[in-house]
Amino acid sequence: MRFHETITVVGGNLSTISTHQLGDATQAWRIAALNGLSDPMVIGQVTLVIPDANASQTGGLSILTPV
Repeated sequence: MRFHETITVVGGNLSTISTHQLGDATQAWRIAALNGLSDPMVIGQVTLVIPDANASQTGGLSILTPV
């Protein structure tokens, strides 16, 4: 698996981060798994590794690919 970037966030939740970074909130589990997180809520300042967008890993409609 390749990684395209790291981001630093202060608070929030992985679904929102996934929507902004990968175009699909249902891919939040990929960010969680990659960063060893079990809680979808981000507390404090955290640097996250973001995986490349992968439409085959979606659990819903992606805003990055036209329907």
